[in-house]
Order: sequence, then C-alpha cells, then structure tokens
Amino acid sequence: MKLVVFVLNTEELLDDVLAAYVEAGISGATVLDSEGMGRYLSYEVPLFADFKEFMKGNKPYNKTIISVVSDEDAIPRLQKLLDKITGGLSLPGTGILFSVPVDFATGLIDQNTTDEGEEEK
Repeated sequence: MKLVVFVLNTEELLDDVLAAYVEAGISGATVLDSEGMGRYLSYEVPLFADFKEFMKGNKPYNKTIISVVSDEDAIPRLQKLLDKITGGLSLPGTGILFSVPVDFATGLIDQNTTDEGEEEK
C-alpha cells in the first residue's frame, strides 16, 4: 500500500483532478485546503513581508489530496493523467505528486466488496 499525496497549485483544476483519480482506479481521497510556506511567511510573518514581491504570480492557496492506494499500478496512471491536466508536473507552479509506503491502515473501504459488505465472487 502507498499513501499518495498530490498538492495542486491551481484550485480551478480540482474537478478534473478528482475525475483523473477515478479514471486511474483510485476511488477514495481526502481533499484539504492548504497554503505554501512562502505565502504564509510573506503575508503572516512581518519579518518576511518583503517576500510578497517575490511571490507575485504564485497562487496563495492549494488543494492537497491524500489517498491510501492498494493498487500501486494506479500511481503511474494517475501521474500521466495529472500531467495532461496540469500541463506537466515537471513545470514549476503546477503541483507536486509523491507517494510513501504505508505499513498499517485500518478503516479503509475494500474496493472488492459490495454495498452489503459481502465480497464479490
């Protein structure tokens, strides 16, 4: 299992990104409002107020999407779809995608069960 984390820098693309998750085979995720450290420092910490000029053009807020994925083959599929949506994650200011191993998880919905909780045959 992997924890997949995607920080989306363009909030307007969220609907397309969530559709990409489903298309890649990832049916569950949590979407969090987030903001970058540079934005926080330049607007909330007076010592770093001069960073405001440096931050021009950067979006102040992001969406962070987290999901525990048991089908690790879904991650490269998701990456390709996200590259199409964002114009390429290798470009600055588009987003960050990464995964980390998960050694324990409970409370996850098994994608191979029916609504009644019985395993599909």
